[in-house]
Amino acid sequence: MLIFEKSVKGRASIQLDKLDVPHYELKAQKRNAQARLPEISEQDAVRHYTELSRKAHGVDNGFYPLGSCTMKYNPRVNEVIAADKAFANIHPLQEEETVKGCTQVMDELSDYLCAITGMDAFTLQPAAGAHGEFTGIMLIKAYHMSRNDTLRTKIIVPDSAHGTNPASAHMCDFDIVSVPSNAQGGVDIEELKKVVGPDTAGLMLTNPNTLGLFDKNILKITEIVHKAGGLCYYDGANLNAIMGVVRPGDMGFDCMHLNIHKTFSTPHGGGGPGAGPVGCKKSLASFLPTPVFGKLPQGYDPKKSIGKVKTFYGNFSVLVKGLAYIKTLGKEGIKDAAQKAVLNANYLLSLVKKDYDLAYDRICMHEFVLSLQKLKDETGVSAMDVAKAMLDYGMHPPTMYFPLIVHEALMLEPTETESRETLIKAAQVLNTIKQQAVADSASLHDSPKTTIIGRVDEVRAARQPVLKYDFSK
Repeated sequence: MLIFEKSVKGRASIQLDKLDVPHYELKAQKRNAQARLPEISEQDAVRHYTELSRKAHGVDNGFYPLGSCTMKYNPRVNEVIAADKAFANIHPLQEEETVKGCTQVMDELSDYLCAITGMDAFTLQPAAGAHGEFTGIMLIKAYHMSRNDTLRTKIIVPDSAHGTNPASAHMCDFDIVSVPSNAQGGVDIEELKKVVGPDTAGLMLTNPNTLGLFDKNILKITEIVHKAGGLCYYDGANLNAIMGVVRPGDMGFDCMHLNIHKTFSTPHGGGGPGAGPVGCKKSLASFLPTPVFGKLPQGYDPKKSIGKVKTFYGNFSVLVKGLAYIKTLGKEGIKDAAQKAVLNANYLLSLVKKDYDLAYDRICMHEFVLSLQKLKDETGVSAMDVAKAMLDYGMHPPTMYFPLIVHEALMLEPTETESRETLIKAAQVLNTIKQQAVADSASLHDSPKTTIIGRVDEVRAARQPVLKYDFSK
C-alpha cells in the first residue's frame, strides 16, 4: 500500500508554530492547486517506511553478489563521520577560510588516490563512474586538440567492456572501434594491432576486465596504443580486485576514474549517491576540471582546464566516507581487502564449477562469469530462471546476461566482506537450483515464489511503466 492510500484528511505528524511574521502572498510560480501531500500521523509514517525497508534487499540482510558492482559491507563509522555537523552543516558558497577542514579532506583524499592508482592528479567532481568516463575522455580529447592532432577520431573499446564505455566516448563525438577477446578472455593483440593507427585517440579498458580476468598482456596493450599516438583510459570499476597490489598508472594508463561508492565502500544502491573521481598523469593534469585538490604536478596550468563537470566540489559526503575508509584500513588493509576479494571469488568459483560451466576456466580476480547456455539447452532453464530462484533463498541474484559475449551469463562478485560460511551456503543454493532444473525444470519458470512480488513481466515494465500515482482511484 502506498502512503497516499493511508492518508486521512486533517491528520498530521507535526504541529507548526503560529506564524509570527507578516504573511506574504507569493505571486510568481504559484501552484494552480494545493500539492497532494499525504496526511498521516508520525507513528504511521514511521511504520510505513520501516515496512518498506524490510521489503528491500541489501547487504545488511543477505548475500548480494552483484558482479562488477562491489556490493560490500559499508562500515557504520564512515556514516557517523560524514554525518558530523562539521561536515554536514557546511555550504559550498561559504568563504574558503571557513571550510579549511573540508578542503583538507579533499586534499588528503586526492593524494591517497594518486598513491593507490599511480596517477599524478585527481579531480573529485564527477558524480559516478559513467560521469567519470565522460570526464576522462574529455581530457583525452583536450590533449589531442591542444596539439592540433585533429585526425584522432576513434576510441578503441574491447567487446567485453561495460556498456557505458562506448556511450561515454560517443558523447565526446568519437567513433567507436570494437576489438574482440582472445581465447583466454583478454584483448586479442593481433586484432588490436589491426585497428590502431593515426586516427586512434585512445583505448578504454579495465583490468581485470568484466569477465573478472586479469589481462597478462596489459603492458603490451598500452604500448601498442601509445606507439600509435593514442592514450589509454582505465575504467576503475574493478579496482576492488587490485587496490594496493598493482596500480593502473604502472600498467601504462594515462587517465582513469574510480568509484568511491564501490571500491571505497559508500552505499550506492538505489541510484546513488556516488562519486567517480578522475585521475591522470601529469601530461593531462592541466585539463582537469577545477578546482583540483591535493599535491599538483610541476607545470600544472589551470587555464587549460576543460571547465567544471559538476557544481561546486562533487558529492562531498561520499568523499568523506571514502577518506574514512582509506584511513581506517591503511596501506596494508587496502591491499588485504583486494586479496580477500580475489580469494573469496576463487573459493566460490571452486565450489560451483562442478555444477555450472565457467565462461573461462581459469583463475579469476574479484568476480567470475558462468555460462548457463548448456543448462538451458538441456533443461530449458535460463540464467534468468536461476537468478530469480535465488531470491527464494534470501540471496540477491548476480548480474544477469552480462558481459554480452557470454551466452546465458551470470556474473558473481562475492566481495571481501563475505564469510566462508556465506560462500558455502551460496554454493549449496546454486547446487540445489541446478538439481531442481534437472528434476523439474517447469517449477523454476515462475520463480520467485516466496517474495512479496513474484516474477515480473520485465518487457512490459520497461515498455509500459507506471510512473505516477492515480488519484482518481
